[in-house]
Amino acid sequence: MNMTQAKAAAWLTPNRLRAHGLLLALSLWSVYIWNMATPGLLDRAGNLKGTDFLHFYTLGSLALAHRGTDLYNMKAQSELAAQRVPAAAGIQYLPLYPPQVSILFAPFARLSYPWALICWLTLSALIYGLCGYTLWRACPNLRKYRFTILILTLAFPAFWHLIAWGQTSALALACFTLAFFALRAQREFLAGLALGCLIFKPQLGVVAAVIFVDARRWRVIAGALLSASVQMAVAWTYYGPDSLRSWLQTLSHLRSVLPLLEPKLYQTHCLRTFWTMLLPWPGLACAFYIVTALLTLALAARCWQSSLSLPLRYSAMLLATVLVAPHLTVYDLVVLAPAILLLSNWIAIHPDNSTTPQLKLLLYLAYALPLLGPLARWTHLQLTVPVMLTILYVVFQLGEGSRQFGGNIAER
Repeated sequence: MNMTQAKAAAWLTPNRLRAHGLLLALSLWSVYIWNMATPGLLDRAGNLKGTDFLHFYTLGSLALAHRGTDLYNMKAQSELAAQRVPAAAGIQYLPLYPPQVSILFAPFARLSYPWALICWLTLSALIYGLCGYTLWRACPNLRKYRFTILILTLAFPAFWHLIAWGQTSALALACFTLAFFALRAQREFLAGLALGCLIFKPQLGVVAAVIFVDARRWRVIAGALLSASVQMAVAWTYYGPDSLRSWLQTLSHLRSVLPLLEPKLYQTHCLRTFWTMLLPWPGLACAFYIVTALLTLALAARCWQSSLSLPLRYSAMLLATVLVAPHLTVYDLVVLAPAILLLSNWIAIHPDNSTTPQLKLLLYLAYALPLLGPLARWTHLQLTVPVMLTILYVVFQLGEGSRQFGGNIAER
C-alpha cells in the first residue's frame, strides 16, 4: 500500500465517517421525501411511486385470482396493473420471479396500492434495521460506535435504492444474516434452510452452493435443498405444475431478454455487466465474465477452506456472491451490509495489521461508490466491481497468510 493510500485511510476517523454519513443520510432522504411529496401516485419525475413494487403488487393480484397461467405473461400483467392502479397504465415488467413469490405478495394485493406500498416499505426497512442491529451486536469492537453505525446504516446508498425502488432485497439480506448466525452457532442444517430461501433470487445462491459443495458441507446443502423444494412444492400445490414449467422456460430464454431486464445497465454492479459496459464486443465480454467469475469463485472457495474466522470467510462469500451473480442491481448491494460490518469489526481488532489501512479505504469506497454508478453511462467503467474484487483478494491474502503462519492470523 502506498503512502497516499495510507494517509487517506488514516484520515477516515470515526468522527469523519459519522459526519460523512450524516451528510449523506440528510441528502439522500431529503431528496427521497421531496420526490415523493406530491399528490397522487406519480412522483416529481413522473414515475410511479414505488416503481418495482407495482410488479409484486400485480403478482399478488394474480395469486389472489389463482391466475397461474398469467404469471409469465407481460401483456396480461400490464393490463391487470392498469386496472388496479390506473396511474400505472402502459408500464410493463419482465416476469422472472418463481411462482411462489406471487403467493408471498397476495396479502399486500388485498390492500389499495398506496397502503400496500407503505406496508411493504415499512417491512423492508424493519428487516434491514433488524439485520443491521443483530450484526452490530455480533461485532463487539463496534459497540462503542453505535451512533456512527446507526447513521451509516441509514445512509447506505444500497438501502436508499432498496426503498426508492420498492424491491425485495431485504429478504435476501435476511436469508444471509440468518445463515451467518446459524453457522456461528454450528447449526449447519439451519444455515442451509436460510440459504435455500434464496431460490426467490436464485442468482444470489450460486456462490454459496459452489462453496458448500466444494467444502463438502452436506448438512448445509441438505437444508438448502429442502427449503428450496418446499417453496417449489407450495407453488406446485397452489398453481399446479404449469407455473413452474413456465418459469423454467422463461429462464431458458433469459439471455435474449436481458435488455428488458436491465434497461439501466449503469445501475448494475456485477462482473457480467462490468465487462458488458467496458467491452463493445459481446462475445469477448462474455468470455471475460466467465473467466473472472471462475477466478472469483476460486478465491472465495479458497478463503472458505482457510483457517480464517467465520466473519472473514462469510464476508468473502458475500463479496463473491455479488460479483458472480449474472444480474445484480444496485438495491441488491444491501446483502453486503454484513460483510461491511464484519470486516469493520476485524479492522477494529487489528489496527496494527499491515492490511488494515488498505481494507479500511476499500470498505469506504465499496460503501460510497454506488452513488457514482450512473457515471458509468459515460465512462463505461463501474468502479464498485474492481473495489469489491480487491477486497475479496485482500481477504484471500489474509487466508494465505494464516496458512503460512499456522493459522494464527485473523482467527478472531
